[in-house]
Amino acid sequence: MLAAVRLCGLSSRLLSRSLMTAGTLNSKDQLPDMNEGSIPIHVNNVRDRLRAIVGASTNWSDHVQAMEERKSLQSLLAKKQEDLPPRRMKDSYIEVLLPLGSQPQLREKYLNVYNNVRFGRILEDLDSLGVLICYTHTKAASGQTPLSIVTALVDKIDLCKKLIYPDCDIKLTGHVSWVGKTSMEVKMHMLQQHDGVYSPVLDATFVMVARDPENKRPAFVNMIIPDGPEEENLFKQGELNKTRRVAFSTASLLKMAPTADERNVVHDMFLNTLDTRTVSFRSRVLPPNSVWMEDAKFKGLEICHPQQRNIFNRIFGGFLMRKAYELGWATACSYGGSRPYVVAVDDIMFQRPVEIGSLLFLSSQVCYTENNHIQVRVHSEVSDPDTREHHTTNIFHFTYMSEKEVPRIVPQTYGESMLYLDGKRHYDAVIKSRNGQNDCV
Repeated sequence: MLAAVRLCGLSSRLLSRSLMTAGTLNSKDQLPDMNEGSIPIHVNNVRDRLRAIVGASTNWSDHVQAMEERKSLQSLLAKKQEDLPPRRMKDSYIEVLLPLGSQPQLREKYLNVYNNVRFGRILEDLDSLGVLICYTHTKAASGQTPLSIVTALVDKIDLCKKLIYPDCDIKLTGHVSWVGKTSMEVKMHMLQQHDGVYSPVLDATFVMVARDPENKRPAFVNMIIPDGPEEENLFKQGELNKTRRVAFSTASLLKMAPTADERNVVHDMFLNTLDTRTVSFRSRVLPPNSVWMEDAKFKGLEICHPQQRNIFNRIFGGFLMRKAYELGWATACSYGGSRPYVVAVDDIMFQRPVEIGSLLFLSSQVCYTENNHIQVRVHSEVSDPDTREHHTTNIFHFTYMSEKEVPRIVPQTYGESMLYLDGKRHYDAVIKSRNGQNDCV
């Protein structure tokens, strides 16, 4: 059972120890002592603060003028990172309150058909919070910021609760934990209150990048100075995360051939589907309790309206994550034949922005299964209605857990086999990261 944490009057150091007891954090993820005197922000005020920082208008009709005005901030960009004052982790610490227990009108926005909280809405809130945390880290004395901070990657989100209750207050906390030249890693945690006591729900790691006012080239961000052994451990973990991401990308199946073990996996599956009555490589038979990969996909389409724009007048990254998650959930639900629960989100790459007016195509595919777990990959691409050109914008990876054992997914083509192996890699990475933690789902 999860250890409960009473936030009122306690330091984040106690929160860290309690979360470690709960099995949601390891010793490298300890939270520094930084929440004393912190006043939570209402979730509805996060986007308003972002607009105020950037100077973005709330009216779509004014967006062209607002973007032109931001061009004049180019002169405020630092020429080198050393010109910017260093920060501490607690300088960017923020708490956000989602008062579902006391505000029924807010609760309606977060309800799903099972009378629980919609996880897609939480993804939106995490994305907005991550950007606000980074702006807090890079805030200038003048109050104006020339930086355009955008989400580059959702490294991972690990959940330790099956259900998020719709009538209990939620608290989101986070801070910058690692900084490169132009990028920042953000650690965020979500807790939910029961009888006046908060318990952990999820841990998230996002990577944000800073760009110039026109979002055309990288911009330097403030260095971070770890204060004490806990912050030093967090910073070192950020370095390790970067190394891990580079290694994972280098070994991508789009760049390198599968390993010997992976080739054996594919060949064994191929042999298991051959028709023993013929001597032909083309005669394939679906094994019992299995599904062809071709028959386990869903597709969706979104018209990108101004309502879903971010402060830079592109489509809000949190909206993209919510739509991809919901399509992935529907795919897992249809495939498993029962309600799936999200276990983890990992390796969401934001490859290019989505412009207002684009047609957004989403394609969801079950790519790997094991026991009652379903690994779903969602690919998104945009089409310009005028040029009819298609470009990939995002790749999403979701791990779901069904209430019962699910059929085995079986690839037929070489391309599907690569999707299978890629899904297996992501699933194995999720399971590995959860090893040594209590099974609190």
